[in-house]
Amino acid sequence: MNLASSCLEQVYSMFVGVKDRRKRPKYHCDLLTRGVGGVETENRKAEEWASQLQCWSIHLLNCFAVKERSISLICKQEFLKELSEMWGGLVNHSSPAGVGLIRILCYSKVGRENISKSRYVVENLCKLSRSSDDWQYMGIDCLLLLLKDPDTRYKVIEIATSYLVDLIELRNLGNRRNVGEAITKALVYDYKHMNSKIKNADVRGALEETWDLKIERRKKEQHKCDEKLEGKRVMVKLIKQQANHKYLVGEIEEALLKYSEALEICPLRHRTERIVLYSNRARCNLLLRDPDSAISDATRALCLSSPPNSHANSLWTRSQAYDMKGMAKESLMDCILFVNVCIRSKADDRVKLPYYAVRMISQQMDSTWLFRAAQLKALSKQPEKAKEPNENSKSSTRGHINADMMRTQVQNKSYISGQLMLHNSHDQ
Repeated sequence: MNLASSCLEQVYSMFVGVKDRRKRPKYHCDLLTRGVGGVETENRKAEEWASQLQCWSIHLLNCFAVKERSISLICKQEFLKELSEMWGGLVNHSSPAGVGLIRILCYSKVGRENISKSRYVVENLCKLSRSSDDWQYMGIDCLLLLLKDPDTRYKVIEIATSYLVDLIELRNLGNRRNVGEAITKALVYDYKHMNSKIKNADVRGALEETWDLKIERRKKEQHKCDEKLEGKRVMVKLIKQQANHKYLVGEIEEALLKYSEALEICPLRHRTERIVLYSNRARCNLLLRDPDSAISDATRALCLSSPPNSHANSLWTRSQAYDMKGMAKESLMDCILFVNVCIRSKADDRVKLPYYAVRMISQQMDSTWLFRAAQLKALSKQPEKAKEPNENSKSSTRGHINADMMRTQVQNKSYISGQLMLHNSHDQ
């Protein structure tokens, strides 16, 4: 546990943070690079090594947790908080890191009890469940396990509902089927009970929305003839045209209301139309400086897309919204996936990446650098005059590492396919 918590800081302070190469232990330099390469190669290898060290430490803890050994020790609140922040980074994309261990802990009664006590951990699981991270499904698994346990349900439901309500129309995620249905059942199974313990008005409102959309509205549409549903579809197209016009002339608030009106009557079976409506409304919310609503609408559009998280405009909108909220990792994941979708939507091999997306990725990579917390801690201990050169040195080094990581991560998102059209960052 101590190794998993401290290894990044140790590697940074003893090696990566030592700017004078002559002061670095020669044995470590040769071990990392075999005597070939300069400071940039050493730093990149040290980053990979430190990430592997942390992830293997977590993996060993997994071995204890699977056998339900030392659960109480692993479930110390401070360690759980640190664990929820640990991720493999772009250099170790194949490891679920901290969330992998948290999911194993959620299978035990003691684990669920301790995790539900930490609002910080639950919020991090919620953020992961509503991201395009490869381990999104693990965040959802953890929340469902906590919601299904009567002893932890009411400790987490007020936090989790506002996030999970955006995922109720998610069909499949990887090899998991009917994910949205499982989320819906976990959220509303006691909603209609007279003695429900859920008293928070916002939470009850979100649950009512879920009940109306997934149960009442679906039931009504099943009994409507195709002609009536097609008539509604025509009305939706007319309202959407009005909304698009409002948007183009700069009447953003009016456009948002029109998109909302169209969503109210758009049949649930017409997923493509609803993707566009949610995506466009998310764009309006972003322009109105409401990042939370933009993230919510963009997430709903991405859940409706097939495969999930493959609608380019929604990815870019959500990446910008996450950036507005200072959520660098979530913004980075969306932006990388956005670039991947752009690449795969081109027929030829010559693809010019959008400059604004590359700039966003570079910015967020600096913010999510594996050693970022260790670097800030080290800088806080230095005199003011010593801080600036180190920052400049780091930036120049990170440039080459960022390029390598970006190429790797885009390749790792190769499961995305399909033709997507972009038009002024707004669907028509």
